Amino acid sequence: MSEPSCPSQFARETAVERRAGDLWVGELHAGWRIGAVPNGGYVLALAGRALSEALPHKDPLAVNAFYLAPTQLGPIECRVEVLRAGGNTSHATARLYQEGELKVVVTAAYTTLERLQGPSWTSQERPSFPPWGACVSSGDSTLEFRQRVDIRLIEAASVFRGGGPSGAGEFCGWVQHADGAAPDAISLLMFADAFPPPVFDVIGLVGWVPTVELTVQLRGLPAPGPLQARLFSKHLTHGVVEEDGEYWDSAGNLVAISRQTAKVRLPRA
Repeated sequence: MSEPSCPSQFARETAVERRAGDLWVGELHAGWRIGAVPNGGYVLALAGRALSEALPHKDPLAVNAFYLAPTQLGPIECRVEVLRAGGNTSHATARLYQEGELKVVVTAAYTTLERLQGPSWTSQERPSFPPWGACVSSGDSTLEFRQRVDIRLIEAASVFRGGGPSGAGEFCGWVQHADGAAPDAISLLMFADAFPPPVFDVIGLVGWVPTVELTVQLRGLPAPGPLQARLFSKHLTHGVVEEDGEYWDSAGNLVAISRQTAKVRLPRA
């Protein structure tokens, strides 16, 4: 009889435990921070884990998060309210608290991704990238977050090599868990917030770009291997920017799309 496989580091560090009828508890671990604040996608993944355990359907289909206040390392509580448990789709909200303060509000629809069926169509073909093995880790390697996530940018990345921004407002490349663990549905919630903000390719590596709202839509379970990603912005208006993301798995299937609203905070003179 074979031994059960050990959970990946991502699974361990997004694990939750049910403490009461609607209460799940977890912990935000070191290794996932951007500066002093845990990455928003990582925090969303922990909420996604609690929702997966609370609902009859285990896979996120559409998840929306509003970030009310920065989180910090340490214990976090997640209150789940099931809105509807349907035959094919379930809906719920999750509210994340630390030290009694509401930090994140999540609304979600869950389903069983492997049972999805129906017509398919796209107007945006998967872009052609150099393979994972031909790319090197890129972006800001000094971030603590990079201890957990390996990012390999292939276009407009000169801004991270001492060059100026290209003005395209787009980053393309590959991403995977730094320990090589296969991606799953919950990790797609984290990967949707893993790339550096594309606005850096417009204004340069200045300031801070905190997320106000993040929406992730899943289209399928990812195959093992690194994910191919394209993240782009088209409008920066009075300091507010949108970030659109597209994610394909190693088999070439579109597995997620994302959009987030962020504010560009420039250093004060």
